[in-house]
Amino acid sequence: MKILALDTATEACSAALLCDGSVYERHDIAPRRHAELILPMVDGVLAQAGLGLNDLDAIAFGRGPGAFTGVRIAAGVTQGLALGAGLPVIPISSLAALAQPALGNAAVILPAIDARMGEIYWATCESGLDGLANHASEEQVTPPDAVQVPAGKRVFGVGSGWGTYGERLRRILDKQIIGADPDRFPLAKDMLPLAVREYNKGRCASAEQALPVYLRDNVVKQG
Repeated sequence: MKILALDTATEACSAALLCDGSVYERHDIAPRRHAELILPMVDGVLAQAGLGLNDLDAIAFGRGPGAFTGVRIAAGVTQGLALGAGLPVIPISSLAALAQPALGNAAVILPAIDARMGEIYWATCESGLDGLANHASEEQVTPPDAVQVPAGKRVFGVGSGWGTYGERLRRILDKQIIGADPDRFPLAKDMLPLAVREYNKGRCASAEQALPVYLRDNVVKQG
């Protein structure tokens, strides 16, 4: 299986390629340079694996939620690449990708991305029987004080929302929170196992359906 993944939903910009069990990746923390960096990253992982776009089975992308400009870049680049090569696309939640490497730290993972304007993008995630992240709640954009988690379960937090609002979130969750990693961003390499699951279940979309998810009705450009 050969799947390309890319993500530009947050300050991180990344591309990763799964090629018959091997993973090639590029990433950088580069706010406002996503449009400049993402295509060279894609070219880099393809060249490292000795592949062209036409050799791929699908392209996965971080559909958001995240910064307005960032999720739009990922969707637009994915759509262009997929249309040119006649490939299906696989939209992946940026929150699920953020939660994926944190599975195992607690029963519930709470990925949170700073949405600015006093709010966070968040959802609760749990590990499925396949060891991959599943949403246990809907994705939301709310003030940190509105976060809710299942009662009686231990929680591990991850993402920039914990860097900005960690104290408030810890106060709300009280004894349920056992730790947090505020410095982690969603990365393309963490989308790959989620993309494989979607591909194997036939949950791909046409290139025209490579659309971003903003969550906010009144989308504000966030850079």
